[in-house]
Amino acid sequence: MKLFEKFYRLFVKLANLLQSPFLLAIRFYWGWLFFQAGWGKLHSIPHVTDFFQSLHIPLPGVNAWFVSLLECFGGWFLMAGLGSRLVAFLLAFDMVIAYITADSDALKAIFTDSDKFVHAAPFAFLFATLVVLAFGPGKFSLDWLIARTLFRKKAGA
Repeated sequence: MKLFEKFYRLFVKLANLLQSPFLLAIRFYWGWLFFQAGWGKLHSIPHVTDFFQSLHIPLPGVNAWFVSLLECFGGWFLMAGLGSRLVAFLLAFDMVIAYITADSDALKAIFTDSDKFVHAAPFAFLFATLVVLAFGPGKFSLDWLIARTLFRKKAGA
């Protein structure tokens, strides 16, 4: 039994080494996709505004700019790991609104037809942002460097 416990502890220790690289990969991949989506929206604000208007989103022009800027710059912040949890929260909220307004049928099918829910466009974006929100950006991030610097200064003061 002692051998199994040692093996398991070693396995967990090695698996834990994957956390920060995994979070970096998620942040880079999905941050880049958010950036591209936002950049595309910024270059076609009239079309985004019309689309938002067709979905009956209040203040479609203001919201088109807000969502475009959030996705564009939020993607960069996510990739850098700067303000990661706040940005992830805002982007997750953005994806929830996308489900409610543009993919409401998929949202309503969350329990009755889960395939429809998980294959909807916002799902992977929402899932990625929730991972960063729940687990943070990992050690390969500006957030980690800033926190490390701040805590060092406080401990030395």
